[in-house]
Amino acid sequence: MTRTAKDSLHKPSSRTVEKITAAVQAGFDDQVAFLADFVRIPSVRFQEGPAQDFIAAALRGRGYKVDDWTIDLSDLEHLPGFGPIDGDFSRARSVVGSFYPTETRGRSLILQGHLDVVPPGPAEMWTDPPFEPVIRDGWMHGRGAGDMKSGTVAALFALDALGRAGFEPAATVHFQSVIEEESTGLGALSTLQRGYRADVAVLPEPSGFQINRAQIGVLWFRLRVRGRPVHVAVAGDGSNAIMASYDVIRALQDLEADWNARAAGHPEYGDVPHPLNFNAGKISGGDWASSVPAWCDVDCRMGVLPGQDLETAKAEIAACVARASRDHPFLSNNPPEVIWNGFQAEGYVLGEDADPALAVMQSAYEQVFGPGEKLRENKMTALTDTRFYGLYYGVPAFCIGPRAENIHGFDERVDLASVRDLTVVLALFIAQWCGLNPKPA
Repeated sequence: MTRTAKDSLHKPSSRTVEKITAAVQAGFDDQVAFLADFVRIPSVRFQEGPAQDFIAAALRGRGYKVDDWTIDLSDLEHLPGFGPIDGDFSRARSVVGSFYPTETRGRSLILQGHLDVVPPGPAEMWTDPPFEPVIRDGWMHGRGAGDMKSGTVAALFALDALGRAGFEPAATVHFQSVIEEESTGLGALSTLQRGYRADVAVLPEPSGFQINRAQIGVLWFRLRVRGRPVHVAVAGDGSNAIMASYDVIRALQDLEADWNARAAGHPEYGDVPHPLNFNAGKISGGDWASSVPAWCDVDCRMGVLPGQDLETAKAEIAACVARASRDHPFLSNNPPEVIWNGFQAEGYVLGEDADPALAVMQSAYEQVFGPGEKLRENKMTALTDTRFYGLYYGVPAFCIGPRAENIHGFDERVDLASVRDLTVVLALFIAQWCGLNPKPA
């Protein structure tokens, strides 16, 4: 297709907008029920299979060409953006449902959602059980309701609404259901390795309808501290690995402060207060309350700026740990091991190649929220899968999604009115970006 043909697409007529909006509303009760069923599936890391089965069945039932494959790490290890897996990855799968039009006239599209969710933590700290969705005051509560099952479902039901209104997209659409967004991004990377491409990728992550103009990168690593156990009665004769780990954590907090001071001169994040965050997120150690702990593992996360070289950043972290250990009464003879696991992700800034798609999304947004209403932009201090598309494969990619609260926390919830509005926005975006054909009889 020539550039002229692509650029000749126009906004849908007011009558078409009305039909699509009405179709979303007509299907919204079913959409909410579908979302609730999706949230009920506890798709935590390495246990995503039933949730992928759920999405694959939904895609097959809608007539999409479904590609459902087990991810082979050996296919991905050599690719940029790869992050090492710590755990059993043998059952990991990606699912893509592809729609091919009767006549291709528009621009192709990837709609991608991740179904992996972070652990809910102690259930007794939730108001309602985390995997038993509850609707209260217009919000659906449950782990994954906001991040990001509601956005994934909105994309699927946006396509449904086009069919209900009598249309089909006039270009190829790949609906991608991936895992590992919360840990490595290897689900998204696997779809690119598999060969899926499009003119743009849209990820309906919970953003309150903000466009993520930039996002940081992230490094995960484990501090592996080892000591010598003794009875607590003679604790001075032993080496407490747990207590020693705190001294290293304090040094890494100092490194975090140094990196944030440097960030003041960054072209994208210079105006963002404290964009980089270090987190000691999980600690395990010791075997017995009356034994001085001989071992401690601390799983850590450190943010990095777009353009910051990952190998240089990793070397700085390793040097920081070495300095903290050099004059330590215990660690000088037992230096911690730094194990790189999980995210090894670069930051990403949306380029000018995304401008045509953003212009179409702005148009769709105004059709829902009113003329002159502008999409806001955001510079994230977290990350998404968009980096793989934009950094490594030349596919502009951005996020736009519903309003959600307490993601990664207790009582996660999503505003259902915003989910409905997102579904209309996505349907109208597809109508203009891909174009529309009459739905075949």
